[in-house]
Amino acid sequence: MDSRTAATQFRQLHQGPRPLLLPNAWDAGSARLIQSCGAQAIATTSAGLAWSHGYADGGALPPGILIDAVKEIARVISVPLTVDMEAGYSSELAVIAENAHALAAAGAVGINLEDGAERPEVLCQRIEAVKRGASRAGVDLFVNARTDVFLRGLTAPERAPEETIARGEKYRQAGADGLFVPGLVDLAVIRRIVSAVPLPLNVLVRAGLPPTSELAAVGVRRVSAGSGISSAVHGLTRRAARQFLDGAGYQAMLEGGVPYAELNALFSEKQ
Repeated sequence: MDSRTAATQFRQLHQGPRPLLLPNAWDAGSARLIQSCGAQAIATTSAGLAWSHGYADGGALPPGILIDAVKEIARVISVPLTVDMEAGYSSELAVIAENAHALAAAGAVGINLEDGAERPEVLCQRIEAVKRGASRAGVDLFVNARTDVFLRGLTAPERAPEETIARGEKYRQAGADGLFVPGLVDLAVIRRIVSAVPLPLNVLVRAGLPPTSELAAVGVRRVSAGSGISSAVHGLTRRAARQFLDGAGYQAMLEGGVPYAELNALFSEKQ
């Protein structure tokens, strides 16, 4: 699929009858497996991808490694790809624009870009820089602006909805195509933000998040697993390794695994 077609298709997925569900991948293997499960698009998890390369999450991953990983993922999938760009992997707008250009050229048609503890105006500038960079690669990049108001408790709890709405409007005016609010689980507050900010709302899977049917009913357009699946895989790895090293048997590694032939066949098929 060429980038123009993929970008158009990715935007359309935010307008469907139900939310776009993204079980985030962390490398080419997980991306191909997730697509085979029926995913309509592939999103990366910054945490899972960083861990898979031996780095901590939070901007520590060298951009070159991220770009190479995106190329590897794009090679094995046939659905749109969106990439978690964290805060842009730089504080310099020119470098952020160049990173966006490289990601778009590598196969990404969407990115997540977060505000963290920075002032909203900083993310506004970064959104504009990312758009400029991607446009040089000929990609109409879908920028999902992430605000950490709820996730990091950036304001008093009673002011969090109002602050999120204010930031969402600023990010929309800066060119954002979607609003991502991790940490948001209250259905009434979700409904309020959907009504107040004319951008597709993305929420993150965590304890207390309502079922997707209820999220759809209040207008949520996108639900992300984030690092959840990657963490679960690492949890299984730890259990299997400890059981094996302790001489307690092999059960953890033998139960529930994808059969070798089936997994190997995923990478023998033409995309």
